[in-house]
This record gives sequence, C-alpha cells and structure tokens, in this order.
Amino acid sequence: MFGVSILVAVFSPLMALQTIEIKGTNRVDETQLRQALSDQIGTPLARLDFDAIKQDVAGFPLIESYVTEEAPPHTLVVTVTERTPVVAVQSGKSFDLVDPAGIVVQSSPKQPANMPVADVGNAKLGSSVFRTMTEVVLALPSTVRAQVTSVKASTADDVTLALKDGSSVVWGNPEQSDAKAALLAALVKDHAARNPGVVVEYDVSAPDNGIIRAKK
Repeated sequence: MFGVSILVAVFSPLMALQTIEIKGTNRVDETQLRQALSDQIGTPLARLDFDAIKQDVAGFPLIESYVTEEAPPHTLVVTVTERTPVVAVQSGKSFDLVDPAGIVVQSSPKQPANMPVADVGNAKLGSSVFRTMTEVVLALPSTVRAQVTSVKASTADDVTLALKDGSSVVWGNPEQSDAKAALLAALVKDHAARNPGVVVEYDVSAPDNGIIRAKK
C-alpha cells in the first residue's frame, strides 16, 4: 500500500497541479505571473520543476524573493515578497523609486513626500556607493528618516544627509550605522529642545563623539 501511495503521488493525475494561487502581489501583475507558471499545470505535485519555476519568477524583476507551498491534491501556492523602494533618484523631470539593489520599482512625476532623493552623481544604481547610501537610509529610525530630504556620497566613506529644516548630517562610512543612527536621533532631539529652528550640521561620523556645529 505504501508503494502504491508513492506511485499515485508521483505519477497519477489524481495529484496533478490544477490551480496556482498567488499571494503577496501589489505591483506585480498576478495574472501575468500565474500565466508564466502555467506550464506546470497538469504535472503531479511531486514532480513539479522548481528550477523552471525559479526561471519563470526571475522574469519579474519586481519580485525580491518568493516561497512555494504545495497544497494537495491540486494546488501550488506561490507567496512573493516584492521589492520595496527606499530612495528616489531623479531621472529627467521624474523620479525613479529604487530599492537597495538598485532596481527601479516604479517612477513618479513628483518627488515622494517621505522618501529621500539619492544624489548618485556618477555612481550607477546598484554600485557599492549606491548600496552604501541605501544602507544608511535603512539604518535611520523612522522619526529621523522622515526628516531626510536627500542623501549624497561620492565614495562609500563620505555619506551626507540633508534634513527638511536645512540642517545636514555628516555620516561618513556605513560602519556602526546602528550606533550612528541612535546618536543622530539623540542629537536631533537635544537640539530641538535647546535651539529650535536653528540650522546646524550634525556630525556622527565618529559614533562615540557626536558633534553639533553651526551650519556654514
């Protein structure tokens, strides 16, 4: 009986794939993804070609990762995680919303209200300099990130931020970003209590010695 059960699971159309269920999509076209995977329809669940599924999913650059789950007797569930933009990059008169890997998630005619603009200069999307900038942005507490209007770097060691009130932040390299982020949050809070409205430069490049100096 055990052997028969195995044969049924592996070869029988009684366990063949009939339904592909897609979860987690927002920007990705669910219908197109299901169509791309439809060549698996009719294949017994135990014999699904997951290498082919991987290649099919790779054709959707907005998918960062995915997991599959077989739901016998006839269903395959594909749950995707879409790429999330963290910075905007100006492209002509519009803005590309870009994830940490340098993938353009979408474009917008206007700068997003709560997303910093990355001044990439000559750096390419996805380059080490670009990844450094996004790493710094992701390290910021949400309260501080909401105040950042732009991030700039010419190398991986000279990241600077601009804040909505005109103040700037000397960040330096991405090392100890968590400590720098905590220090910056404390400095911003302290400055707001002591000298509200005064534009300054915060220097957290050395996380054990934060500095607030007059903006030049």
